[in-house]
Amino acid sequence: MPEENEYLTVLDYLYGKSLMLQDTSGFNKVLYFYLIDSLAHIDYTAGIYAYNYGSPKNIIGAEYMRWRVEEEKKGDRAKFAGFVNWLKEKYPEKFNALPSLWQMIYDTEDEAGYRSFRIVIDPDSKSALPANFFFAVIDEFFDTEFLKSIYVGASLDTLFSAYCSQNP
Repeated sequence: MPEENEYLTVLDYLYGKSLMLQDTSGFNKVLYFYLIDSLAHIDYTAGIYAYNYGSPKNIIGAEYMRWRVEEEKKGDRAKFAGFVNWLKEKYPEKFNALPSLWQMIYDTEDEAGYRSFRIVIDPDSKSALPANFFFAVIDEFFDTEFLKSIYVGASLDTLFSAYCSQNP
């Protein structure tokens, strides 16, 4: 492994971010789950590129990922993918304002997905995602306007609540 792996820089960048200025208890619980879940997928994917697959960091990450598979099926969490596609159809401006990782992963027309817990944008590509991809998606999840939108009563929470009430 090179002494300065570019994906270690990505992980340092992610770990340098903070939600300290946010009251995470005020976030919509489902949107917060998917925020943390996306950060875990970013961490896991960059970690696979930065460290040996069998490293303790990657093993621990995989354990969380196995747990989250069942967690995303609980309650309104199971409606999240439908919500993203509903936004795309009914509120395209809100869909376009979502973090691009959510747009790619949950849009049923996009080939991107989580494969073996890794972020895969193009299933036919065997290339690693470029480090710049990670910097961009990390910044989107920590964008102040996005974070403001996931508080209970804020715009994204309101739309998610409306979607859930229409799709019991």
